[in-house]
Amino acid sequence: MTRRQPMLYILLFILAHFFHHLMTALVVPLLPFIRDDFGLTYAQSGLVVSAFTLAYGIGQLPAGWLADRIGPRYVLTVGVAGVALAGAAIGLSLRYQTLIVLLICMGIAGGGYHPAAAPLISAAVPAPQRGRALGLHLIGGSASHLVAPLTGVLIAGWLGWRGSFIVLSLPVLLFGVILFTILTRHEIRARAGRAAKAGIADDAADVPTRPALIAVFLIMTALVGAFTGSSIAFLPLYLVDVFGASEQAAAVFLSAFFATGIWASPLGGAVSDRYGPFAVFMVLAIAVGPLIMLLGAARHWSLVALVMLGISITLFVRMPVSETYLVSVVRKRNRSTVLGIYFFAGMEASGVITPILGHVIDIYGFRAGYTAVGAVLTVIILFGAVIAATLTRKRRPHTIAGRTA
Repeated sequence: MTRRQPMLYILLFILAHFFHHLMTALVVPLLPFIRDDFGLTYAQSGLVVSAFTLAYGIGQLPAGWLADRIGPRYVLTVGVAGVALAGAAIGLSLRYQTLIVLLICMGIAGGGYHPAAAPLISAAVPAPQRGRALGLHLIGGSASHLVAPLTGVLIAGWLGWRGSFIVLSLPVLLFGVILFTILTRHEIRARAGRAAKAGIADDAADVPTRPALIAVFLIMTALVGAFTGSSIAFLPLYLVDVFGASEQAAAVFLSAFFATGIWASPLGGAVSDRYGPFAVFMVLAIAVGPLIMLLGAARHWSLVALVMLGISITLFVRMPVSETYLVSVVRKRNRSTVLGIYFFAGMEASGVITPILGHVIDIYGFRAGYTAVGAVLTVIILFGAVIAATLTRKRRPHTIAGRTA
């Protein structure tokens, strides 16, 4: 593989990540429109988000397993084109129950993307550069979360929230076809198979496995992502109902939040390569809970913006850090499966927490809800940090491709 080829692959997956999330990123910014259209409570609004999130998480498990066994090409295509088809169907839904069912379909289809993409990207670059490569890949997702709220709300003002899903599904479907064509033409799967048969060593094969520490890491990173995602899900409603912002202003705010990932994700990958993913993750995880509590304590939208900047940095730095750690400590033949478990755990936990948070908000209000979520997460992470420290002391960490696991 030439030096130019890895960057071309990374660019391809940046675009794939962008189009994948262009559809999935519509749910939260359009939630105020959906809430008003169907006359939903906060708990029912949370269920709209959870229907997609739970199904999205469930879809990660079979997708990761299939990607390890049949290759990533078909799984990736379903993760893009399948999401587009489901999104178009959502745009045709007229009942709340139908919307929930179609969001579940979109989540299951979308589950194929992440477990298949990360191993391909990590295999295209030298081990000491994995964090940077995975961080660059996340630019696509951040960019789509920047574009989708603005574009979705703009179209919704003209054609309604249903029109946003229908219109944006068209370019996503087109790119899904293009992606499948490119992956087939270049035979990425075939080259990877020939390389393995030629005797190229698995760079994690000589690393003693540490299942207990990996399990603790998976639980902690999944819960950090879940609590953060649940908090973000209600951000537009928080701004509209508590601070009097318009739906359009809330969408712009949400776009600004996700725009942080454009620079924070590559930074997270670089920091991970430099200092080791496990150590960087622990610092980030401990910071998230207090930040969510501060979100509930904010009394002005400018303070909300400042706190959300901190939350967005921890979110987008953590994502490549977590993926880099898991890719580094798991053998190639099982990476998609383990990453599927990672994404599944985070999304399923978020799917459970979101309606619970919505119910708490219905009864006690936004400020109490955010304070409770932040406090619970802080206690969990501190407990996990103690367990991780104990496991690390029992067995000295091993250096993996220039990083500490």
